Amino acid sequence: MSTFAKYLWVLFISMVPLIELRGALPVSQGLGLPLVPSFVVCIIGNMIPVPIIYLFARKVLEWGKDKPVIGRFFSFCLTKGEKGGQKLQSKAGHGLYVALALFVGIPLPGTGAWTGMLAASILDMDFKKSVAAVLAGVLIASLIVGLVTFGTFSAIHAIG
Repeated sequence: MSTFAKYLWVLFISMVPLIELRGALPVSQGLGLPLVPSFVVCIIGNMIPVPIIYLFARKVLEWGKDKPVIGRFFSFCLTKGEKGGQKLQSKAGHGLYVALALFVGIPLPGTGAWTGMLAASILDMDFKKSVAAVLAGVLIASLIVGLVTFGTFSAIHAIG
């Protein structure tokens, strides 16, 4: 596989919900790609879906909430998102965007850019501030995942 194909693979993995950068960065190291360019590709890949999620997620959920097969699930997502968002707003107050960045920065499944932007969309948060908060969270997550990945692969190479 060419180097370009490896980077393309990593870019696409970074765009996948739940996996995102958290899974793509270790894959890049498994493919033998340099760490710094891998960071850049993973961050770009993780951020590509962000505006699309913000602009269309709520609209899709609103559209589907009264449809026969998907209606209950879509309504559940809207209700859950609104209640969770209101709870987050009441606790975070003016620090809502900091809370969003920290939420996205926790490198666990379900706390990434997709979920963060879905919450921002449901809460009707400011687009530019939300994108900036999610980017900050993605950068935090990339540093944490990068350190863990680098340490793990260094240990594996030291043993082998």
